[in-house]
Formats: sequence, structure tokens, C-alpha cells
Amino acid sequence: MYKKILLTSICALLGYSFSAYADFELCKDVFPNRQIPVSQEQGRDLCFDGFAVYYSPTQKKPIYTAEVLSRELLAEAPLERTNLFYEEARLPAAERSHLDDYRGSGFDRGHNSEAATKRTAGAMAQSFSLANIAPQAPEFNRGTWAIDVEKATRKYAQRAKGSVFVFTGTAGNLGAIGRGHVVVPQYFFKLVYDQASNRAWAYWLPNSNDARMSREAIISYQELVQRTGINFKIGNPSR
Repeated sequence: MYKKILLTSICALLGYSFSAYADFELCKDVFPNRQIPVSQEQGRDLCFDGFAVYYSPTQKKPIYTAEVLSRELLAEAPLERTNLFYEEARLPAAERSHLDDYRGSGFDRGHNSEAATKRTAGAMAQSFSLANIAPQAPEFNRGTWAIDVEKATRKYAQRAKGSVFVFTGTAGNLGAIGRGHVVVPQYFFKLVYDQASNRAWAYWLPNSNDARMSREAIISYQELVQRTGINFKIGNPSR
């Protein structure tokens, strides 16, 4: 009982809406039709304010994150970026990535669920949890990914008639950084699902400073499921 109270207090100080190790049953609104994806990888369910992270305790980075966007939600989103990265206190020290792991690594701390979509100060702060971060090539993070993927996704959601569900994640292994051995992903992906039109597509790009947007970088939902082994539970959408 004491541990539960202590962990809940820590979450409250960090602005969390849910208890430590929150099951995805507690934040199902960020998933289409409240259906939780099925992944072949074992991970931790972490609920945040307006987004969810399925976290790998062995690779110490997100397997995927989930959030829902809309024109109305994004109208509330422009907030001043905090840039206050922090270690995820809800994870045991042996399972979490640490700030020191990224220092001098040559990689950016790349958001999966991006900061620019957060509409409250608490959600913005929580997006800087290292549980939501993966090592990302700096020019890719600040260039192609930020402009051709993240910004393009926000623009689409602002035009859409209803809710747009977004899953962002990583795949593959390029090695590891830091004493905590945080795995550097080979690929980043972002799945965009427009529920009203039943359309879905995914961006799939290498984690490289040389990565550029191309026709081949946009794949179908079915291809994403095949490459990741994750069933995102959105049926059989058109592209």
C-alpha cells in the first residue's frame, strides 16, 4: 500500500493522469475503437496525458506510441516547448534509459509522440519522458522527420473531418548507446489512420542523416503490419 501511494505521488508531481505501470485499459481513448494493438514484442504499458507508450524494457525505447489528433485538438496545441527531458520514474532503473546515455552519443533524443501535438502544459512536459524517446540521427530528426513526416501529419489532421489516430514507432537495431545500452533503431515509422474515411498509410524511413522523403517511404498499413509484426487493430483500411 505504501509503495502504491509513493508511486502515485511521484506521478502526480510529474503531472501524470494515471497510476504507475498503468494498463492500456486506462487510456484506451487514444486507440481506434478503443482496441489495443497486439505486438510480438514484450513491453510495458505506459499511459500519459493524451498519449500512450508501449515501451521496450530491454531496448529502452518505445516500441510504439499512440495518440489521437483532430483540428480542434491541434488548435489548442501550440505551447512553448519545455525541452526538459527526464528519466521515467515509473520504470525500474535497470529498465529505463538515462540522460547520460545520450550525452556524447551523436544522436538526438527523438520524440515518438511529438511535443508539438500536446495541448496542455502537463502533456507537453510528459512528452519529454525518456520513455517516449529513441536515439535519432540529428539531421533526420530536425529535417526530413520533422518537416516531411511530423509537420505533414499535423497538417493532414487539421484538414480531416474527424479523428486521426497516429502511431509512431521504431524497428531494427543499429547498435546501442550509453552504459544503459539504449538500442539505436534502424527505422522510424509513423502510421496515420483517418477513421472517418477509413484511410491509412505509414511513413517508413531509415534512421540516417541521409534519409529523404520519397514515394518508397510511404507504405500501406498491411505492409507496416508485415514489417513490424504489430496488429494495430484498425481492420482493413484503404490507402
